[in-house]
Amino acid sequence: MVLLCVCIFRFGVKLSGMLTHWEMLTRITVGALLGACIGYERARHGRPLGLRTHIIVALAAATFMVLSSQFAFYQGYPHDSKLVEVDSSRIAASVVSAVGFIAGGSILRTGISVQGLTTAAALWLATAIGMCSGGGMYIEAVFSTALGLVTLVVVRRFEDKSHFVARGRFVVDPRQALADVVQVLERQGAVVTAIEGSTDLTVRFELKHAARLGLVGIVHTLEGQPSVRGVCVERMDY
Repeated sequence: MVLLCVCIFRFGVKLSGMLTHWEMLTRITVGALLGACIGYERARHGRPLGLRTHIIVALAAATFMVLSSQFAFYQGYPHDSKLVEVDSSRIAASVVSAVGFIAGGSILRTGISVQGLTTAAALWLATAIGMCSGGGMYIEAVFSTALGLVTLVVVRRFEDKSHFVARGRFVVDPRQALADVVQVLERQGAVVTAIEGSTDLTVRFELKHAARLGLVGIVHTLEGQPSVRGVCVERMDY
C-alpha cells in the first residue's frame, strides 16, 4: 500500500520545477506519433528509412529532450545549492549532430545519380519534431509535422520527375563493334561507366535524361544494333 502511494505521488504530483511523469510520457508519446506521420509518407513511397525508423528517431529525440530538461531534478541535488550548474542544452545539441550519421546512411550515390536526400531531410525533420514535443511545444510540433507532410506530398507534384536516370548493361559480340554501339549511346547523352569482358564484352552505362527515349526506347535502340546480344535497363529515381 505504501509502495502504491509512492508511485501515485511520483507519477501525479508536480514538485518544484519538475514535470510530472505523466507530462513527460505525454511529450514522448506525442513526439513518436508525429514522427510516425512523416515515416508513413516515406514508407508509402518505398524509401529505405520508413515508418519504424522515423518513429524511433522522433521517440529518441523526444526522450533526449525530456531527459535534457529534467534529469537534474532527479539527481537529489539540493534546491538551494549554489554550487550546482546544469547546462540543459548539451544533450539536445548532441542529438542534432548525432542524427546526421543516421541520415547520412540513407544517401546513396550510384554513378551520376544521388538518392535518399529527401529521406535524410525527413529524418532530420522527425528529429526536430521529437525535440519540439519533448520540449512541450505541441503546437509547433504539430505545425511542423503538417508543413512537412505538405512539402512531401503536395509540393512533390510540382517537381519535374520526367528527367530520370536510367542505368543498364548490354553484351557486345564481336568486340570490334564496341565503339559503334558506344557511339550510339553517347549520342543520346549516356555515360559508359564500366566495361567488363572475358569472351564477350559487358558494358555498363547510365543515361541521365532518359525520359527522351524511355526505358522501352533505350532497349529498342540497343537491340537495333546487330552486335548487341542482351540488354538490361532499369530506372533510377532521385
